[in-house]
Amino acid sequence: MAPMLEAWANVIVSGLIIGGIYAVVAVGLNLQYGLMRILNVAHGEFLMVGAYLTFWGTTLIGTSPHLLMPAVFVVLAVTGFALHAVLFRPLARVAPNPEVFEARGLIVSFGLMFIVQNAALLAWDADLRGGQGSLEAVRLGTLVVNGDKLLACAIALAVGGAMILWLRLTLVGKAVRALMQSPVGATLVGIDVRVLHPLVFGVGLGLAGLAGALISTFYTISPSIGQPYTVTALIVITLGGFGSVSGSLIGGVLLGVIEAVGVELTSPSLKMLLSYLVFVAVLIARPNGLFAR
Repeated sequence: MAPMLEAWANVIVSGLIIGGIYAVVAVGLNLQYGLMRILNVAHGEFLMVGAYLTFWGTTLIGTSPHLLMPAVFVVLAVTGFALHAVLFRPLARVAPNPEVFEARGLIVSFGLMFIVQNAALLAWDADLRGGQGSLEAVRLGTLVVNGDKLLACAIALAVGGAMILWLRLTLVGKAVRALMQSPVGATLVGIDVRVLHPLVFGVGLGLAGLAGALISTFYTISPSIGQPYTVTALIVITLGGFGSVSGSLIGGVLLGVIEAVGVELTSPSLKMLLSYLVFVAVLIARPNGLFAR
């Protein structure tokens, strides 16, 4: 392969890898917002918590971080159940309409973001940790790819695909889709929101924790890493369409590639600017998302 083509192939592969992580983060947030109208701006903080749990679990137990990922997902999912019961269910009971609930939920999630950030600073201080990796580089033809990043991308895309299958093929998943499409109609046919709302909120937080576990294997982590991922997840959701899990999956990968190519053509310092430009362009051209039906 010519050197120029090889360099660009590396850029595309890097974009696909980080795009897979973006997709998992966005799918979790999209489920929460699409079903319950909870725009959880603290979503990325639970990615950070998942990253720390994986790092410290690996350090203390001495096992592979990939073996800890199911446990991290479960811990964050249970945390999501509890947070929904304590914070968002009482809000839903007293809100006179969905618009008021959405506004109050946004304010509550802002408070939750700062609480989790500061709790992480108290527990783990601000030092950078992790990012060492445990797998050898993998050769794909003439390309050499970081093994931890490649495995993280594979896991992320597999989880995203599993979520799509869960929503389309299982009874619970179909109930979730029905609630997203018509909350009133779904309630009238007997779908119990008291069960589905905490379940989906917990799954969303579990996916954020899983994404954090994945990035801890190849990126250094600190208590401040979560907020940029929340912003990125919102951009991906806008790109793919609110309420569309498959759109989030495709949008995450697409944004990762756009960022990688844009950074290669311009400067790494312009990465977030490129993301915001994509965000604004999609809002203007396709406000319902590129993949909304």
